[in-house]
Amino acid sequence: MKLSLLRNAFSNLLGAMIPALVALGTVPLVVKGLGDASYGVYSLVTAIVGYFAVIDINVTAGSVKYIAAFNANRDRPEERERIDETVFFGLSVYTLLGVAGGLGLFFGAHFFVTRVFTVAPGLVAEATRTLQLAALGFFLGQLQSYLQSIPQALMRYDIASRVEMLFGTCVPLLTVAVLMLGYGLFEVILVRVVASAINCAVLWRCIRRLLPGLAWRTPGPAIRRGLLGFSAYSFLSRFATLSYAYADKLIIGALVGVTGLAYFTVASTLANRVLGLSFRLSSVFFPATSALAARGELDSLRMLYLKASRYVVFLNASVLVLVSAFSYQILFYWMGPQFARAGQVVLSVMALSQFIDSLTSLPSLVNDGMGHPRYSGMFALARALFGLVLVWLGVDGWGIEGAAWGHLIASILLTSSFLAAVHGRTVPARLADLLRQAYLPSVFGVGLVAIVAGAGNRLFGRGLLDLVLLVLLTMALLFAWGALFVIEKDDKILAWSRVKGFLSMRKPV
Repeated sequence: MKLSLLRNAFSNLLGAMIPALVALGTVPLVVKGLGDASYGVYSLVTAIVGYFAVIDINVTAGSVKYIAAFNANRDRPEERERIDETVFFGLSVYTLLGVAGGLGLFFGAHFFVTRVFTVAPGLVAEATRTLQLAALGFFLGQLQSYLQSIPQALMRYDIASRVEMLFGTCVPLLTVAVLMLGYGLFEVILVRVVASAINCAVLWRCIRRLLPGLAWRTPGPAIRRGLLGFSAYSFLSRFATLSYAYADKLIIGALVGVTGLAYFTVASTLANRVLGLSFRLSSVFFPATSALAARGELDSLRMLYLKASRYVVFLNASVLVLVSAFSYQILFYWMGPQFARAGQVVLSVMALSQFIDSLTSLPSLVNDGMGHPRYSGMFALARALFGLVLVWLGVDGWGIEGAAWGHLIASILLTSSFLAAVHGRTVPARLADLLRQAYLPSVFGVGLVAIVAGAGNRLFGRGLLDLVLLVLLTMALLFAWGALFVIEKDDKILAWSRVKGFLSMRKPV
């Protein structure tokens, strides 16, 4: 189980990492091709479309839990039938949601562009047409998100990740190609809509291979009640995620304008993309927890949870140091001096906020996998509402930097409350054990490295060569601390045995 979980975790990570690197690498080309104002409109359109997904009641989460639990006992014919019922119930729900949201976006496009947000008069027509086209993308995106969850529920993250890598790499590259050919914002969104349609077709073909006996079955009352009951609370978590990802941009678009939105989007997207990668390592715990709980293996779950928390916290803390300590240089060499001046604070503060939020990822997944979405849902709702108020106040008083500080304050308060509430109740581990075994080994050492990196940056960070040397030194210190004090002894022995086995295979006979 441990090796299977590890393979799925790294497959899921690669499925996000490679597209993220390609996407981040193409951002300067996209901004240059569109211009700051048009890129702000692009950010606004994607934020509106993304936030419209709030109508999604998150049947995906319920489907993953129940498909994973049914698949754990798939040798029973009745369990295979329940998988069929779950799949087609989810498809029906997301088809209806996609149609409803798509129609709302299409017919409300002109109202959003002209009445709600600050868009320059010369960009109104293009923004309206682009948002109407994006309505079709919303429909396809709903189907795509559900279809992608089915291989994950079956613990075949390798398949879902390969599809994600393919399309996640091709779409940014095609976007740049479209702009280089002289086309604009409308054509950029068109590329994404067509890619979503093809993505859905490929995922459906993969699902039919994983479930060769899949057949339409009308979901029974037990399936409907179970999925909708679980999803009702899980929806609150999704609402918080959408609010975190999109609502701040909508507020900035309304109060500051699209140029300020462009600066905030670049910095916050970098922080979210880089620090959000570890969630892909963690997310395999949701179906895994459902399967372990169905078998009653709670002791195994507890040990896996504490060990995974130890490594994920160290990974996230290390990334936080690299992003925050060198935030100005990253933006300077990536996007230019204007973005560096405007986004340095936003990048550092949003990275810290994302790190603190990441501390809730594994506990939430285990809590939901154990069948208690009410706890994570209620705290997610509090996080969303409280965070939106602080972001609004921050933007109104201090612009885009105020939005970042609002996120950070909300993250600190709500994360602390959530961790205290679930451990020992719905998560089968004590909070004291989590702090001692997972947090302290990482935070103490990484904190020392952060002080060294910050001091070195102030004293020696004068050019590109200095930056490269400081980053390499920081990474070396982080690696040394992790190898000595974070990685557990049995994992070191296992890793070294794998290395020796690999080297022995490479020796000539």
